Amino acid sequence: QVQLVESGGGLVQAGGSLRLSCAASGDTICISAMGWYRQVPGKERELVARITKGGNTHHSNSVAGRFTISRDNAKDTIYLQMNSLKPEDTAVYYCNADGRFNGSPKRNHGCYVYDYWGQGTQVTVSS
Repeated sequence: QVQLVESGGGLVQAGGSLRLSCAASGDTICISAMGWYRQVPGKERELVARITKGGNTHHSNSVAGRFTISRDNAKDTIYLQMNSLKPEDTAVYYCNADGRFNGSPKRNHGCYVYDYWGQGTQVTVSS
């Protein structure tokens, strides 16, 4: 099993910054990449940013240039630096660990889960 613990959410004024952290523990061999998603009531959860173990990153168009995802492999931790925050960034942010290697979990290593999720952390940006 993989456990994900998030921290760093909160209330900030528009234009401000926040930094989210997500620490993975447990069977981290089951993780190929990690990322951040966000969700507001009534809408689907959307990808914000993703980073592979090799350091390749992807940021959604809505946050590119303002948010930066990074990772510390030694600590199995990822970060999301969020700058120039806007009210529309208000959401619950979820840490995700992707258990897919070429589309499937590493079953020969006892990995069977496609997606691991953190408990979520609220980010509220006031105008």
